[in-house]
Amino acid sequence: MRGPQVSDLMTWPVVTAGPATTFKELVSLLAEHGIAAIPVLDEHRRPIGVVDEADLLARHRGDSKPEPVFWKRRVWTKAQGLTARELMTRRVPTVAKDEPVAGAARRLVEAKLRRLYVVDGSGRLIGVLARRDVLRSFLRPDEEIKEIVEREVLQRSIWADPSTVTVQVDDGVVTLGGVIDRRSEVERAEWLTESVPGVVAVRNRLKYTQDDGAAAGLR
Repeated sequence: MRGPQVSDLMTWPVVTAGPATTFKELVSLLAEHGIAAIPVLDEHRRPIGVVDEADLLARHRGDSKPEPVFWKRRVWTKAQGLTARELMTRRVPTVAKDEPVAGAARRLVEAKLRRLYVVDGSGRLIGVLARRDVLRSFLRPDEEIKEIVEREVLQRSIWADPSTVTVQVDDGVVTLGGVIDRRSEVERAEWLTESVPGVVAVRNRLKYTQDDGAAAGLR
């Protein structure tokens, strides 16, 4: 059983701009769609930059001339921009569509990013994964989580006897109980359950009848 991938949670279609999109058009797109940033695409739909609210607000700094410090000069130059090409930040945080959500979420947190732009194998933009998209997975109903854990984890992956195991879900917290054959399957059941979208935590109370820890390298 594979865990959720970026393509499972991403938002699409994505509001985009071209290099020649004007300042006023960019502001209009942000306001109309209630978003905070717009990716800028080339003719092949590959992201080449991002324009966000901060890039546009730089125009209100009120500076009449650039300061000698390099980074301040660059900010001043951007503030004079009239098109997306002149306003955009060129570093675009991208992620592959088949990247595990867990890895993408780690990048969002560690790099303090608000969103990742999802690309296909050719580098073309196909979606966006924002923090709220990842958090939305935790809204999955408890009963649905229970059904997935029973079917995909315990029955299809662990091959556990349904009459000897129990699954309880309360506010996304899954409690596994009962008895299965091998010790290695107890640990496997836990990490497979953790990978189910919507699971907040796992309480593993499974017991085993056969200790295969030595063969599985668990000792």
